[in-house]
Amino acid sequence: MEPQLQEKYTRALESLKGLKGAVVAFSGGVDSTLLLAMAVEALGPKCLALTTISPSLPAEEKAEAIALAKRLGATHRLVDSQELQREGFVTNGTDRCFFCKSELFDWCFDARDELEYEAVLYGATLDDVGDHRPGMRAAKERGAKAPLMDFGFRKDDIRTLSKHLGLPTWDKPAMACLSSRFPYGTTITK
Repeated sequence: MEPQLQEKYTRALESLKGLKGAVVAFSGGVDSTLLLAMAVEALGPKCLALTTISPSLPAEEKAEAIALAKRLGATHRLVDSQELQREGFVTNGTDRCFFCKSELFDWCFDARDELEYEAVLYGATLDDVGDHRPGMRAAKERGAKAPLMDFGFRKDDIRTLSKHLGLPTWDKPAMACLSSRFPYGTTITK
């Protein structure tokens, strides 16, 4: 591994070790899998992976998230998302992702409070900055932390590091939720 990437990785791990427990918003994608692997390494049993389950999550993605969390040795909680109860999600405006991520982060912060952990972490990266990402606003409003972004990780870094660590997601294609397949303004229903 190149020295700059090793340094980012080491600094991020040290930062995570300083937390008094964390809930990781875990989709099973490339970014959240690396983040969960790092959190498990840094925090051991004081780390919880949380995945929200909804009709917009393909069954194979749910199964993969379960298998990945188990492989990483993480405690994993599956929660039935109520995103279809959120008006802003259903009406499918340009900020639909804000309402979906609000649902996710509300569950994550409830779990954090229940477990008396310090942080909620999610897998945003430097490459996400500048894109239309209303979900990042939901994270910011609630105080979720994005260690991969904070320590300067880009998607290429994450794939390289994931491969180095033997994570099976290192070459997984990006996958947006099924709701993103509908044009804005098209009502989202089960």
